Amino acid sequence: MSLFKARDWWSATLGEGEEFDQGCLCVGDVDNSGTGYDKVVVGSYMGMLRIFFPHANKSSEGGPADAQLLEVQLQNAIIQVEVGKFLSCSDLLHLAVLHPRKLSVYCISGTAGHIYHGDQYQLKLVYEHNLQRTACNMTFGTFGGVTDHHYLCIQSMDGMLMFFEQDSYTFGRFLPGFLLPGPLAYNPRTDSFLTVSSARQLESYKYETLTVASDAESRQDANLPLKSGGKRLMPDWTFVLGEQALDICVPSFSHSSASVLVLGERNLFCFDDNGHIRFMKKLEFNPSCFLPYASVTDGTINLLLGNHNNMLQVYQNVTLKWAAQLSFVPVAVRVANFPELKGVVVSLSSDGHLFCSYMGTDPSFFTTPKVDAREADYEQVEAEMKKLQRCIRELTRTQDILPKTDTGEDLLVNATVSSRMDKPSRALILDIDGLPVPSVTVQVHLKANSVLQSSKLFVCVQPPLAVTQDQFVLEPMGVGSKKVVEFSAYLNGRYPPADLTGDITISYSSPTGCPRVLQSRFVLPLALVCVPTSPAKSTKFKITVDTNQPPVDLSSIFQEFSAKAEDKDGTCLAFQFLSGAKVTMLASKTSQRYRVQSDSFEDMWLVVKELVQRFDQHFSKLGIKDFKKSFSGTLPLQDYFLSVDRHFQLRVNSQRYQDLLSDQAAQFRAIQRRLLARFKDKTPAPLQNLDTLLDATYNQMMALADAAAENQVLLVEAFVRVRSATHLLVLLLSLWQGLTPDQTAILEATLLPVLQDTPQLGWEECCDAAVSHLLRTCLSRSPKDQATSLAQAGGPELCLPQDTSRLKRHITLLCDRIGKGGRLTLCSEANVQVPAQVQSLVAPGGVEPIAEVAGEWGEVDVPKETTKFIKQKQPSKKVKKEKESKEKKDVSLEPSEVAVREEAERPGEPLKEAKKEKKEKKESKKDSSKEAKELKEESKKESKKESSKEKKESKEKKERDKDKEAKEAVKESGDKKVSRKSSVKVKEKKKESEAVED
Repeated sequence: MSLFKARDWWSATLGEGEEFDQGCLCVGDVDNSGTGYDKVVVGSYMGMLRIFFPHANKSSEGGPADAQLLEVQLQNAIIQVEVGKFLSCSDLLHLAVLHPRKLSVYCISGTAGHIYHGDQYQLKLVYEHNLQRTACNMTFGTFGGVTDHHYLCIQSMDGMLMFFEQDSYTFGRFLPGFLLPGPLAYNPRTDSFLTVSSARQLESYKYETLTVASDAESRQDANLPLKSGGKRLMPDWTFVLGEQALDICVPSFSHSSASVLVLGERNLFCFDDNGHIRFMKKLEFNPSCFLPYASVTDGTINLLLGNHNNMLQVYQNVTLKWAAQLSFVPVAVRVANFPELKGVVVSLSSDGHLFCSYMGTDPSFFTTPKVDAREADYEQVEAEMKKLQRCIRELTRTQDILPKTDTGEDLLVNATVSSRMDKPSRALILDIDGLPVPSVTVQVHLKANSVLQSSKLFVCVQPPLAVTQDQFVLEPMGVGSKKVVEFSAYLNGRYPPADLTGDITISYSSPTGCPRVLQSRFVLPLALVCVPTSPAKSTKFKITVDTNQPPVDLSSIFQEFSAKAEDKDGTCLAFQFLSGAKVTMLASKTSQRYRVQSDSFEDMWLVVKELVQRFDQHFSKLGIKDFKKSFSGTLPLQDYFLSVDRHFQLRVNSQRYQDLLSDQAAQFRAIQRRLLARFKDKTPAPLQNLDTLLDATYNQMMALADAAAENQVLLVEAFVRVRSATHLLVLLLSLWQGLTPDQTAILEATLLPVLQDTPQLGWEECCDAAVSHLLRTCLSRSPKDQATSLAQAGGPELCLPQDTSRLKRHITLLCDRIGKGGRLTLCSEANVQVPAQVQSLVAPGGVEPIAEVAGEWGEVDVPKETTKFIKQKQPSKKVKKEKESKEKKDVSLEPSEVAVREEAERPGEPLKEAKKEKKEKKESKKDSSKEAKELKEESKKESKKESSKEKKESKEKKERDKDKEAKEAVKESGDKKVSRKSSVKVKEKKKESEAVED
């Protein structure tokens, strides 16, 4: 509770469900009692007019009802109320009430009572004006210098100022450049009207200028010539505020400090009468209303300022003098004089809380009771300290970024996928290449354990999968209520997805009002994207998975596909994807192997993943705990890099299309400017085929736009295929080295850092940065290299690379270091590689490789493996020497890149040769330096000889041709020797480079 708060003097609550705004409050001696005391007049948007004469609550009897003089229900909403001399034949005060389509002037009269019930007040209509336009606000004053009575000015919603002299309508004028109405005020010192236009500038119009301006029978465009003989309406002066104004006040209590105050959304402005700014105050809150009042200091202005923090502040110019806490946000504030207290602050809230208060403090007289002095039990304190330290230690051990959810959830979510396809299908594409496209129904069961509000459900699936409805707005749920949401998923593209999982996100508000989000996941069946078919005998890509258990009948694992399969012995099964690719699965007859083969490398991912998962489920049901699976073949990196190259080429094409489109658009605009200049010229000039050039440029732009859109579709498909290929590579690596789930998750996050391509950030640069980070940290060769890489500054900015050679080299090096026993971890410890002797004892994954037997896979032919990753030909000593000479050239590169390049050039070198290389370094440096010098001298000699030949041939005559031929023959014989030496060295370099690439 604040010490500086508004002291309650009198308060009342006006009606229920009524709304009030800035113009709904005014104070004055509206009943003309002659005592000089004010009455409070309040009007609401519901048409209720109330008049109060507050007094201090000395007893519990009476209260607000005793202070209420009048309450009348009018037919229309009340926008604004004002008290003034609105009748020419009388000096009494009258009440002006502004309705949306009517202006009414009333007379409040009171009759003294001679009985217990007291005085009686009546509301009498003096005159009214029916408005042709919807009113927004109004102001009054002595327009034109009149005395003893007030005129009225009403601003309409369409920007028209309507002037009334008592009971007669005078004229109307439209404000120039009007869009939305702003606050309106009258300055009696300059006889001008002030408003803030939609251009966020303060404008001043003199009354004399408004009277002589053109008549506003109908709204005219400011650029059109005037129909009558009046002048065009122009402001006397303007000032750019830069923000919308909430209210304008022109205080008239002191002529020495003539000022105009404007309350903006973030600032308070003070101007003089000529539009020059006096001061400006930047507010640190959102204001709601303000009111200037008289100051005892000359040259200063005091004002009350209400804000949305329930505060009422008192400023003297720009200095904060006092702040009082209110219980609501004031929308209007006035200062009134009452018999018992003068200078009472009257404030009104938007929901009808009328509050009369004064400034002051409310000190608290509460004193804390004395606590009985007791001796401390040190043993109990020590036990409590140990308990708290144990809790702190347990909490600091957890490294979770997201907070753990409560044990009792407000909402339980369970998503189930139907085991049967929908009949009929709800897919948008009926068939693909003659195969019908099925759909499957997903049901989401919701159960609320508490009252939930504003619940929304969102469904997200991976492209090209789609759902019938991806957003649901749920009704409020009570405790124990249940709800079921259904939708169907189907294939909406001509290529298989990279993932069959879908995400469900539910956002809701808890009973305490806190927003919360729940997530759930569902897995779509494989039968949604493929159908059973006949197996293929010859394929391009093959993957073999080894197990340590007897062969399993494939028809028992894939029951939904075995019914239509042609092979009845369960050793062969084929899947036909709806996009056209065919994947064949074979079970070995003599060993514990399973092979997946297809003509599309990416399409094998879903089948291999499904095979591994169903094996785990099958053997876990049988109770076999020592089931192991592995991949003992060679990693298909070259096939994987083909998908990477295709995706990168489409990204390059997309960038080229964007550049061409920008060039064509610039040319199109330039031609348009020239044509426009020709058309505007008074003397006609020939177009010089500019129109033909414009049409051709437009056609080129449309063709480029179509090509860019088509390339974007292909880019989305290529990225999905890259994701599939990456998932397959990660699975093979985990099977090859027996990685744990945590290590597999790190590897997958490294090779798939983004889920979709964007023009600013693509997959290639993100993957390269992530792989480079692993190579520098947990997969570094030694602690020294790791410390050097970690000490470097941040890496380069991520952008589209020139090619994919660096990415391929890093991925190859990543696989090589993992194959040598590298440990994938997020810790910063140096990686310790497993010795080669230990690696040779047990194969990766703990399963010994089994040699293949002829005829093991039946009729299907097994192609020869063309690429080798693990076992490669060891490079010769000359190759090692030239590699070390290349290291000198890479001094300018980063040490991390040099390390990466060294490892990429020798992926198959064993660990034992590392010691031998250190001994041979000194000798190789000398040999490489000598070879480099010899090559430089030979190249210089050849260049000198060739230049001398050309000079001699141009100077000598034809008679000495025979002598030249003899000399040249001698020189050519020497050149042949040099060329033979260089050709031999070039051949050696080619062989060495081929060995490095392998």
